[in-house]
Amino acid sequence: MTINALFAQKLIWSDEFETEGLPNSDHWSFDVGDHGWGNNELQFYQEVKLENSRIEDGRLIIEAHADSSFSKGYSSARLVTKGKKAWKYAYIEVKAKLPEGRGTWPAIWMLPEKNSYGGWPKSGEIDIMEHVGFDPSVVHGTVHTEAFNHSIGTQVGKQVTIPDFNTAFHTYAINWTAEKIDFLIDDKLYFTFENSGNTSAEWPFDQPFHIILNLAVGGNWGGKKGVDPKIWPQRMEIEYVRVYDKMPTKE
Repeated sequence: MTINALFAQKLIWSDEFETEGLPNSDHWSFDVGDHGWGNNELQFYQEVKLENSRIEDGRLIIEAHADSSFSKGYSSARLVTKGKKAWKYAYIEVKAKLPEGRGTWPAIWMLPEKNSYGGWPKSGEIDIMEHVGFDPSVVHGTVHTEAFNHSIGTQVGKQVTIPDFNTAFHTYAINWTAEKIDFLIDDKLYFTFENSGNTSAEWPFDQPFHIILNLAVGGNWGGKKGVDPKIWPQRMEIEYVRVYDKMPTKE
């Protein structure tokens, strides 16, 4: 066995979204409801509804609609791997094109499978990608823990400007190890959160986390400047989700 083969990365899970119709139920479940999701969001997340989540032309479409049949006026979808697949330390990459417009709030993120250290934020949150439509082109990568979270104004993260966020696909990724979490866009490192070696209040990231893909409407952050009623429907398109045991070597 060569040295290269010995240390080669391994693809351990993926969804390439090749089969038309509803998302693969072996990979994804749905969070359902309109209780605001801790952020006073407006959408009702629907389950197995093609208008809100479907595979089309080799891409996952998560689409938010204005819909007066819902009490808060909007529907969307939130897909999760919870209960199906979770990972502790991995390289996770999602290739996506984002929606635009005031009131949109797409996210690619992770939550712990079992909340080993208690409820949010004690067990952590990893936001691989967030974008709010009132601040176009600014893409955020953030972590939340008991010590570092937005509810007390101590969240830790960075932002990158992506001018064509809504017209081109970009890869949003983390390289998560026992020592740190690196955040990358299009293979370029822009933020590192290091393991301080202190308590779980600073580093709860030693337990399995699952992936979440969603498009929210409004909310404390996404709706900070209101919601434009004329832009809907809006969609996030995802070409693939890939999980490797370690960061792949890109040629």
